[in-house]
Amino acid sequence: MAIKNILSLVVLVSILGVSVAIPYPSLDLNYYRSKCPDAEGIVRNVTLEHVGPQKSLAAALLRMYFHDCFVRGCDASLLLKSPNNDAERDAIPNLSVRGYEVVDAAKKKLEEECPGIVSCADVLALVARDAVLLIGGPWWSVPLGRRDGRISRKDEANLPSPFADIATLKKNFTDKGLSVKDLVVLSGAHTIGISTCGLVNLRIYNFTANGGPDPAMNPSYVGELKQRCKPNDFTTTVDMDPGSVAKFDTDYFKAVSQKKGLFISDSALLNDLQTSLYITTQLALGGRLSTFNQDFAESMVRLGNLDVLTGNNGEIRATCASVN
Repeated sequence: MAIKNILSLVVLVSILGVSVAIPYPSLDLNYYRSKCPDAEGIVRNVTLEHVGPQKSLAAALLRMYFHDCFVRGCDASLLLKSPNNDAERDAIPNLSVRGYEVVDAAKKKLEEECPGIVSCADVLALVARDAVLLIGGPWWSVPLGRRDGRISRKDEANLPSPFADIATLKKNFTDKGLSVKDLVVLSGAHTIGISTCGLVNLRIYNFTANGGPDPAMNPSYVGELKQRCKPNDFTTTVDMDPGSVAKFDTDYFKAVSQKKGLFISDSALLNDLQTSLYITTQLALGGRLSTFNQDFAESMVRLGNLDVLTGNNGEIRATCASVN
């Protein structure tokens, strides 16, 4: 079966399960209908070509989208390169971001079909959605019409930290106009993907004054991590959702409830009434995905509307790594 037909079938099945369209005045679900009618189809096919054989890219592309939207809004500023290495992608939290080639490939195809029409910001929004779909996540309708930013500054990449406590995380999200529910729901994206020992060694070695691990972690989990991460190892990879890293599901919330959250920011979700209640609710649902999928889809649409550029603001880049 052709790639396009395979993905069309996946999309149809997903729409029957979860389809979310949250209207925003500045964006339009049908923005490219007359300007580039096959825009979404082109992006889907390119995403499948890359993510199909390399499923780990789904988590990477979802992370890329989050990192872009949280700084200067969803304007593809993360994609810009700088000869002086002072753009967003050069900031420490973004050095491990990967998947740029997927966005670039989709943009190249779109420029061949509809030159100067589809923004890199919209391409990234669609790629993130389609990548999640390809690993069993929900479908959501993506409002379109974003334009690309011309500014990308390394010192502005103030992203939520994996070492943050719950008060800091709540402020990070509310400052962006996102809710506490969005915080816990989007944290659920850690059901897929990997990190490195460098971000967890602090928690398992010498966290306390007497050299012990973080008491907020399950001792058996600490033991498992120590088997993989030696004290001076900063590069070995570790799963963010132990035992379920390649599947978009609710096991992340089970892991957090068992004190097996990889990051301090994961464990911190147990320290707030609203976020901990959401986790408890997911556990009570017995792993059924319908509620979480619906919530995740809605939060992703809200994320995608952060400080978007529309109308005469910004530009439509010819290539995503540089301004026109």
